[in-house]
Amino acid sequence: MNEIKKQLDFTLDNFDSLEHGTRYKGKVRENFHLDDEIIMVTTDRVSAFDHVLGTIPFKGQILTEIANFWFEKTKNIVPNHIISSPDPQVLIAKKAKTLPVEVIVRGYITGSLWREYSSGINGQYGFLLPEGLQMDQKFTNPILTPSTKAEYGKHDEPISREEIVGSLVEESIYKKAEQYALELFSIGQKWATAQGLILVDTKYEFGKFGNEITLIDEIHTPDSSRYFYSETYQELQDMGKSQRQLSKEFVREWLMDNNFQGKDGQKIPKMTDKIVKSISERYIELYENITGEKFIKRNTENMLNDIESNIKIAL
Repeated sequence: MNEIKKQLDFTLDNFDSLEHGTRYKGKVRENFHLDDEIIMVTTDRVSAFDHVLGTIPFKGQILTEIANFWFEKTKNIVPNHIISSPDPQVLIAKKAKTLPVEVIVRGYITGSLWREYSSGINGQYGFLLPEGLQMDQKFTNPILTPSTKAEYGKHDEPISREEIVGSLVEESIYKKAEQYALELFSIGQKWATAQGLILVDTKYEFGKFGNEITLIDEIHTPDSSRYFYSETYQELQDMGKSQRQLSKEFVREWLMDNNFQGKDGQKIPKMTDKIVKSISERYIELYENITGEKFIKRNTENMLNDIESNIKIAL
């Protein structure tokens, strides 16, 4: 329990001592903007339905290291913003001009898209999904379901391609972002298959660095992506049962089971030590499945001081 307590103390206010550039508070990350670089510190906070629920041991380290794994693996195919990673929870990146949309690629109908579809909502992305789809069913080809990129505390909203190129992003730029997203998703699916997983869906964020379209934020992490276990997929599908998965969706499912979906008047359920430990173990499991390597927990004794020191050395 001491280890969990240390991690639970790793909250937003702990970063007040970091005095590097202009600070932006995100739900999970603390970004510090310098002249032409961004220091991205990934905390252990977990969020769902646009609310921060608490903190999960080693989550920040896992997200950072998985993102680094994928940035390195795809850097020769799609340019990204990473300069260095001086700490297990820190990325230093080029400051790109962020596109105001998230490009979401889906290979299966599940999660929020299934909840919308099963409740009769269709066409919100500028095209209609076929009738008669089943939960977790695979699409013939991956589809793009973009969303607006909302400010902290606000909801991302579905948006059509026509609306994006009509008012938010120049068509040639967005077309390149779509191309990159589909290439990255294909690479991710092939790698996941070799690891006994299915990359189900994911979100990508892009920006412009000079005239170059650049991948930013994170890639194929459990916060931005959903994975199924491939060995049980068809059996569970045939039985009409929910898929075994590694992603943050199980956190959302736990919240819904406790009558919380971020709606007005709903109270965020308290995460027990058992739930916190379970979520941490799921994140570690995904790390090891994706990378094929044993997860090595960082020393948390003086974690904040270590982060501060490593940033100063890097700068």
